[in-house]
Amino acid sequence: MEKENQKLQASENDLLNKRLKLDYEEITPCLKEVTTVWEKMLSTPGRSKIKFDMEKMHSAVGQGVPRHLRGEIWKFLAEQYRLQHPFPSKQQPKDMPYKELLKRLTSQQHAILIDLGRTFPTHPYFSAQLGAGQLSLYNILKAYSLLDQEVGYCQGLSFVAGILLLHMGEEEAFTMLKFLMFEMGLRKQYRPDMIILQIQMYQLSRLLHDYHRDLYNHLEEHEIGPSLYAAPWFLTVFASQFPLGFVARVFDMIFLQGSEVIFKVALSLLGSHKPLILQHENLETIVDFIKNTLPNLGLVQMEKTISQVSEMDIAKQLQAYEVEYHVLQEELIDSSPLSDNQRMDKLEKTNSSLRKQNLDLLEQLQVANGRIQSLEATVEKLLSSESKLKQATLALELERSALLQTVEELRRQGTAEPHGPEPDFMGPRPAGD
Repeated sequence: MEKENQKLQASENDLLNKRLKLDYEEITPCLKEVTTVWEKMLSTPGRSKIKFDMEKMHSAVGQGVPRHLRGEIWKFLAEQYRLQHPFPSKQQPKDMPYKELLKRLTSQQHAILIDLGRTFPTHPYFSAQLGAGQLSLYNILKAYSLLDQEVGYCQGLSFVAGILLLHMGEEEAFTMLKFLMFEMGLRKQYRPDMIILQIQMYQLSRLLHDYHRDLYNHLEEHEIGPSLYAAPWFLTVFASQFPLGFVARVFDMIFLQGSEVIFKVALSLLGSHKPLILQHENLETIVDFIKNTLPNLGLVQMEKTISQVSEMDIAKQLQAYEVEYHVLQEELIDSSPLSDNQRMDKLEKTNSSLRKQNLDLLEQLQVANGRIQSLEATVEKLLSSESKLKQATLALELERSALLQTVEELRRQGTAEPHGPEPDFMGPRPAGD
């Protein structure tokens, strides 16, 4: 009976954990008919080897993804992506068991611990310092840093891993993180040289130029490049600044269409807020609006953005812009002295901006260092408390055994002794009675 109670308790804890994880507002409520369509696809025998109709999947994703099935649906969409886009075996990461990776030490521990408290700090699953959510997130990031030595750990990864962890188990989330990084190509933007991120910022700038020329000119006039506001969008897949319900829908689209969805979402967001952005007339207010006001979308605007993303096709433009970027880089290398001077002016402005960012980062680092010291002290206290609890538990077990033995002896003595005369409860009687 005790084992059954333990199983029941574990089951209740799992359900509580799942409710805790999925504590966010859904932006596209899923109708029962659509949920039935998803359940039918998920229960198809041998589904990982069957290519499903893409139009049917696009339609299903567009109509919504049931929150309680989202993790399973992402795994299903990943299977379909693999069938449509086979990944060369040479580029696959080493097949190292997750549990084996967890047994190793990582040089990235300090950086990972710093970011734990900054990843979804208000979400109940991650808010407890070194609680279940933070510990699972730490494990995933640690394992990935050991698997992918080139990338290791990079700021932003904790948000991507965190979103996955909210919708599936720890080891499954690690597997899906590998899929996004290697097979969907996200890892390129986290490489130490950050060249791919620079290319992505150029591509976004060119998309604005071609789709929203007036907005592009307004931003250029105030010397506002995408790197000033869009880098976190790419590195965290919008998760650091936007509502979780919206981010979950972005991930739905990424698992369906690939990483170019990030460009589509960025372009749609900027385009739909163009009239408001054009009202601002200086660098500070424009950047502040894009970074802080724009993410507070209404539900209708969120749904509209996802709807626009599903209809966009920018694959050819992105390829052309990447080639264009490399050509421009080559021209810069071979440029004339006059162009060099112009480039120096631009570099000085960039350096000035970077210095300001560095000062901000130094301030954040000081705060983070204080937090990591606090975390390390907490870990030591927890370990000390654990040791004391073990000792107390052992002492209690010994005391319990001694008490049980005493009770047993008393029981035996009580059985062996004969009953004495019954007590007189009437009290002493008066003489002469």
